[in-house]
Amino acid sequence: MLALALASLMACSSPTVPSSYTDRKESPQIYPDYTDVTVPVNIAPLHFHIDHSATDKAFVTRFTAGGEQWVLGGEDVRPGLKKWHQMTDAALAADGKINVEVFIQSDAQWQRFKPFSISVMKDSIDPYISYRLISPSYVTYEDLTLNQRCLENFDESLIYGNMINSDEHNGQCINCHHTQWYNPNRLQFHVRQYLGGTVIAYDGKVQKIDLKTDSTLSAGVYPTWHPTKPWIVYSTNSTGQSFHTRDPQKIEVQDTKSNLIFYNLETNEVTPITRDTTDLDCFPFWSPDGRYIYYVSAHWERRDTVNLDFELIKNYKDVQYNLYRMAFDERTHTFGPRQLVYNAVARNRSVTLPRISPDGRWLMFTQGQFGVFHIWHNDADLYLADLTRIEPDIDAPSPLPGLNETKLTHEDSVRIAQAEAIPLPAFIRPITEANSADVDSYHSWSSNGRWVVFSSRRVDGNFTRPFITYFKADGTFTKPFELPQDNPQYHRQFLRSYNIPDFMSGPVTIRPQEFAKVVRKDATKAKLKMSGK
Repeated sequence: MLALALASLMACSSPTVPSSYTDRKESPQIYPDYTDVTVPVNIAPLHFHIDHSATDKAFVTRFTAGGEQWVLGGEDVRPGLKKWHQMTDAALAADGKINVEVFIQSDAQWQRFKPFSISVMKDSIDPYISYRLISPSYVTYEDLTLNQRCLENFDESLIYGNMINSDEHNGQCINCHHTQWYNPNRLQFHVRQYLGGTVIAYDGKVQKIDLKTDSTLSAGVYPTWHPTKPWIVYSTNSTGQSFHTRDPQKIEVQDTKSNLIFYNLETNEVTPITRDTTDLDCFPFWSPDGRYIYYVSAHWERRDTVNLDFELIKNYKDVQYNLYRMAFDERTHTFGPRQLVYNAVARNRSVTLPRISPDGRWLMFTQGQFGVFHIWHNDADLYLADLTRIEPDIDAPSPLPGLNETKLTHEDSVRIAQAEAIPLPAFIRPITEANSADVDSYHSWSSNGRWVVFSSRRVDGNFTRPFITYFKADGTFTKPFELPQDNPQYHRQFLRSYNIPDFMSGPVTIRPQEFAKVVRKDATKAKLKMSGK
């Protein structure tokens, strides 16, 4: 009993920093890796796990900032919200840094790892992000959910889930959620298959729209809201996926057809924007001033088969996308001729997902060797374009038509090498300080333009996790940090991907049951309006 009482007393005692220890030269191995990261002042506490074995099972972590200190014990380091705010306030009042020291005891000897710091910025981050949680699509998709997470704490809630209206015979797939410039009261998402339609919430009114018309490929797919008006531009897509038998990247998602449409929520009218059957137009994004639509497009003409789907699957590595834009006339709701912004194809590369900072200056996109669905491509990296320095790019056809992927001739190899040797335009650069050796893809700017959240598979190569990076005044980024969780090892045990993390200014307040009620109703059919183009 005495031993139990002593053990209980020791367990309840406050941890203390050892009076004597030896210093180790290396930084501690912690998960998530929060060593030397930069965070917003309003971020949730950075909880981490110490990935070191200690024979004595003794771990102590000391935080210091502005002359104050906080000491925590255990291999899971989890400062509470109040204590974390004490640290960030003290850091901002001093040099802006929280200094961290990790001590472990092994064989009765204390050791201290190389200290690291966490930089705290006064620039706050939007309080919420939304995302889909999805299992690998080759396993299941019917249990996916659309969620929102408060970045200032660990609260997560459901916006809508597939299983609410699904049953054993009828399944759904929700996707492509998007808000109008961070506004959670103006939200849209798609419901595919059973009870399908596009759900649009706009200032308290929720409705389900059928965007498919006789003159469009499909209903709306990838959306972009006009910055202020109730207008949405969508791509319309005929999309499929192929499964690799040997490639570790598992899946190739491809479009066989894709165009752009304009939807006016006020009049419930759909107007085709592009209709060329040899151009695959995708992933539109409206500039913050409403003057341009940026998008990506691949040119493909039938070669030697009758079945276009099979032809594109067979030649999937030859399908490459350039970056374009079209001017928009707000008075007439019409779009001008397309303008080439960046010729990736001439460099044997392919771009996707253009996203522009709120000040309109910076455009971020993802680039890989081929295709448009780069979340499955481990060569996908983030790139940054300075639109104030935009200049005409090489307007030439791809130097790589008709390559045989299994038997390259010497001439083919020379053409590839020549294409890859073409330098990037001066206004574009890879974001090397934030990219990793694995997938770095979908990205969203914060409303103040100081933070970017993006999807990455850098941790395990299988599941995408949200990472956040700070955009500095000099146009560079800081080391990204993983979305904080209350349980620091949560993502090691969570077998779903975070899909399309987007910032929001607050939570979606419409309850999932209200969305479900609208989903069960018949969709309102959109009307077709043809332009002169």
